[in-house]
Amino acid sequence: MKKIGSIPVPKEALLLAPMEDVSDQAFRTLCKEAGADFVYTEFVSSDALIRQIPKSLQKMHYREMERPFGIQLYGNDVDVMAEAADIASSQNPDIIDLNFGCPVKKIANRGGGSGMLRDLPKLLEITKTIIKRVPQPVTVKTRLGWDEKELVVVELAEALQDIGVQALTVHGRTREQMYTGEADWSLIGKIKENPRMHIPVFGNGDVTSPKRAREYFDRYGVDGIMIGRGAIGNPSIFRFIRHYLEMGEELPALTVLEQIDQMKRFIEHSIPLKGLPGAVLHARRHLANNFKSLPNFRNLRIQMLRASSQEELWQVFDEIALRYGV
Repeated sequence: MKKIGSIPVPKEALLLAPMEDVSDQAFRTLCKEAGADFVYTEFVSSDALIRQIPKSLQKMHYREMERPFGIQLYGNDVDVMAEAADIASSQNPDIIDLNFGCPVKKIANRGGGSGMLRDLPKLLEITKTIIKRVPQPVTVKTRLGWDEKELVVVELAEALQDIGVQALTVHGRTREQMYTGEADWSLIGKIKENPRMHIPVFGNGDVTSPKRAREYFDRYGVDGIMIGRGAIGNPSIFRFIRHYLEMGEELPALTVLEQIDQMKRFIEHSIPLKGLPGAVLHARRHLANNFKSLPNFRNLRIQMLRASSQEELWQVFDEIALRYGV
């Protein structure tokens, strides 16, 4: 069994991707309950962390049941990233993860996230510095390269391993692609085929079903699959994938009543963190991914996504249950 530091990596591990405004503590809780092996914070700005911005500090809060738990940092300054890593380390996570993959323009064009792929010496310097600073294992999440002309990830993987990175996650797109087109896992497969590579390698991108997870494990030999957008509004995807991997059969889709219960539990977990109506408003992104197959649902969908209080949303849920919960 492979390990991240001293942390065992289960066979065919399933990981929840760090996603801004998505992978907060409430959502991580549901994903962990559904069978996610590793969960991570939303990505945390190193600049904001050293300035003690409350929202960034709050992102690092977690519950013991979330372990193995990682805090993900991003930035482009060696000293700032190192100081932020010290702060993150003091929260006693299991892993410090470095984000060299975020494609968002305001981050990448300032040299953070996937912008670091245009300055590999600095990327390696930041990583090496943090590895020396913190006791936790350091991992990296990145992309194939900046664009099709700069597909650097196979060589970068070796370099990261050589300086002490304990695991690598690769999203199968370039920064230029953002989230468009289809993720290309072929270079992730090449990393796994490299006989010099011995750290866990996780693939990310477009795994939205149990069958696709099985196919990618078999085809590319990765040690784990990180689920991002496929989990939004659907934390039970981890349970569905795990069952298929182990049993070779698909579980029945969630019923309408089960979807309602899942979203209610998410909001109830969110209330202590975001208050009301914050928890309801925050849930809209997840709610939008539910009830997609229901006929003549447009008006109820509009009501659901416009609800601004728990009472109003619960009333909409009652109406959905009454009409479709047979």
